[in-house]
Amino acid sequence: MKLIFAGTPEFASQALSAIVAAGHQVALVLTQPDRPAGRGMALQPSAVKNVALAHGIEVFQPLTLKDAEAQAKIAAVGAEVMVVAAYGLILPQAVLDMPRFGCINIHGSLLPRWRGAAPIQRALLAGDAETGVCIMQMEAGLDTGPVLLRGALPIAATDTTASLHDRLAELGARLCVEALGQLPLPAEPQPGEGVTYAHKIEKAEAVIDWTKSAAELDRHIRAFNPFPGAQALFGGQTVKLWQATPVAGSGPVGSVLAVDKKRIVIACGEGALAVSELQKAGGKRLPVQQFLAGHPLKVGDRFDIPA
Repeated sequence: MKLIFAGTPEFASQALSAIVAAGHQVALVLTQPDRPAGRGMALQPSAVKNVALAHGIEVFQPLTLKDAEAQAKIAAVGAEVMVVAAYGLILPQAVLDMPRFGCINIHGSLLPRWRGAAPIQRALLAGDAETGVCIMQMEAGLDTGPVLLRGALPIAATDTTASLHDRLAELGARLCVEALGQLPLPAEPQPGEGVTYAHKIEKAEAVIDWTKSAAELDRHIRAFNPFPGAQALFGGQTVKLWQATPVAGSGPVGSVLAVDKKRIVIACGEGALAVSELQKAGGKRLPVQQFLAGHPLKVGDRFDIPA
């Protein structure tokens, strides 16, 4: 098929690679403008732009799709379908209506659960047993369109946002290619029941509240890995926690119950958390033994409780 692809991060780039490999004609790629990143804050292309350039595909990086010039460029392609994955710009109705088969979206949840910007993190935070990918016919509402294809994945007890992202990106790429090969597909309207919204992750959410249960905080740490990292406060300083396991234990909330070379056990509102990888502000992620060499912690020390 002759198509336009719109996407920005790694999640989307895997789908673009799969679509090209399947032999479809990608006539134009839309992606967010290059952004400053890294220590030098040099402009960096998106993961999708890198894939497009590697395959010699024209890249278009408008700030908005609402102006006539951008819409004219898209219309001139004469695409049969537009595939959208984590693009980051709202598609006006005029753009949604341009391709013969409309615009289809690769969404990383089992709709109607977790419509919105952060479905992977929200599924982990909520303790969902499974998640998945929906290939959805786009309409004006936020992830409200009918579903063309869906696939589910179990969420493992050790899954982080990073590991779940990679599995969902692979599933999304495969389902997207499958959908393109079968268009037009019957569209299944989303049910009115079970709708939840995956609001954008705010950095302030990453702060650990030790009054919560160890099970909740385990999910919290996994959901904020790799971004922005779960943040504990100790003596007013930020310490990021990257790996932990719920264990039995009790004591004053936030207090250190045990310390050895492999773990620091910290009391929670219910149970305790055995932390095995930490990072001080400006430092590297370290296993407990290396972390303790520069930041001694002892039984009875207490992490701050957020106000």
